Amino acid sequence: MGLCFPSTPKKLAMTIGLFASGAALFALGLHKCYVNIAPQRARIEARNDFVRERLRKKYGKE
Repeated sequence: MGLCFPSTPKKLAMTIGLFASGAALFALGLHKCYVNIAPQRARIEARNDFVRERLRKKYGKE
């Protein structure tokens, strides 16, 4: 079985470059995900409040 590492400096540089590109894309996706959490939570909370109020009006609780 052969060794599992790049055999030339050029292949090693390509491997490092591709790894860095993948890590950067992953970090960008993670950042985009966390940036959008607050607006999503606010939207969900507003929807939940609307549904609660509608159910209170419909079934006469209070």
